[in-house]
Amino acid sequence: MSSRKRKLTSAVAEAVHGQASPPRLQPVSSPAGAAPAGGGSEHTRSPQSLASPYFPGKEKGCCRLGEDFFNQPCISLAKAFLGKVLARRRADGTVLRGRVVETEAYLGGEDRASHSAGGRRTERNAAMFMRPGTIYVYQIYGIYLCMNVSSQGEGAAVLLRSLEPLQGQEVMRELRGARRKPGSRPLKDKELCNGPSKLCQALDVSRGFDQRDLARDGEVWLEQDPDTPSRAPQDIVCAPRVGIDSAREWAATPLRFYVRGNPCVSVLDRAAEKQPTTP
Repeated sequence: MSSRKRKLTSAVAEAVHGQASPPRLQPVSSPAGAAPAGGGSEHTRSPQSLASPYFPGKEKGCCRLGEDFFNQPCISLAKAFLGKVLARRRADGTVLRGRVVETEAYLGGEDRASHSAGGRRTERNAAMFMRPGTIYVYQIYGIYLCMNVSSQGEGAAVLLRSLEPLQGQEVMRELRGARRKPGSRPLKDKELCNGPSKLCQALDVSRGFDQRDLARDGEVWLEQDPDTPSRAPQDIVCAPRVGIDSAREWAATPLRFYVRGNPCVSVLDRAAEKQPTTP
């Protein structure tokens, strides 16, 4: 068996049978001067500004996920993201939140669908080679953006595909509406973040977030929802990624993961949902 086929077989086995690593929590009161992955500290706020009001009755600072969470293999991280809460603080202090319900893993190396396939490094994809937890924002079709987060592995990253809106839905609706035709019908909550570019629009994520550190940044971070238990394997659907038909044999590899039955998932795969999941 060729090394390429072994790599592909290994990726399929890990995607279907692998277990997501348990998250480690980092107190929100991490050093205010800690530099983001991109090399600056201008996006890091004081510890007090990061206290989450989303979890009433919980000790402040207990729910933000730190660098240990992101420091895991790409497929494990893609699964571990499910159920976590992505938070975005805007310049006016408004905080938007959504629960991650769909991700895709891009492994780098021999993964033909990855921007870093074959070890290719460019100015555009530099974040994929930075420490785990680095945000990678890129543009598609010349106008839309997608948000990824680097993991362990050379050039590996997780694409955040869909969120379940939790806080700030009206602001999200305004942000999404700015890109829609006048007179369009109001978006339902489940339509606000059900796609990678919609997610970026709804959370006001710009190209300026590229190479920033999700573990330390003061304007965007990830939280553990204390009321959401870890996902059992049968709750996670493993399906082929979307829109990568040119990636040859990698196009059919089940490296997309989503929460079974969640209405905010961008694309359902009924065939994948019928496949048995081994604990």
